[in-house]
Amino acid sequence: MTIMKILTYPDPFLTKTAQPVETIDDAIQEIIENMADTMYEAPGVGLAAIQTGIDKRIIVYDPSADPVKREFGVVINPEIIETEGETISENEGCLSVPEYRSNVGRCRRVTIRGLDRFGNPVEFCAEDFPSVILQHEIDHLNGILFIDRISMIKRNLYKSRIKKAIKKGELSV
Repeated sequence: MTIMKILTYPDPFLTKTAQPVETIDDAIQEIIENMADTMYEAPGVGLAAIQTGIDKRIIVYDPSADPVKREFGVVINPEIIETEGETISENEGCLSVPEYRSNVGRCRRVTIRGLDRFGNPVEFCAEDFPSVILQHEIDHLNGILFIDRISMIKRNLYKSRIKKAIKKGELSV
């Protein structure tokens, strides 16, 4: 089991657009396993490679967050190709934005296209909580944090709190 460091706001790497995976080899398989170990250990329900400092378009997710069953999904080079409806993701949080939660407007249903961990094309629909997880993780691959999707007032209050903590030496960048 290898636990990776999860980057946290305001690390500038989190604002990068991740690069597509060109070749799915043993190194990519190891990254996927390490990402899953890290997600379950955190604990979380999803993780994007960019959150671990890896500039690749890979996400892992498990709405059940069950570290024993480890029935996690993997999508490489994911893209949202269709959306439907609206929902509020109540109390959404993020491993890269610790100790902060907020309501976020999301699509209720999404259709995702990408590759599975073996390079096979996949296309599937997700709705409700799984849909929110996928949207959140794909946002990471595009350099978007969930705090970018909340009101400017709430976002600025959070950023101000983090800047003060960094100044006081309570957080490091």
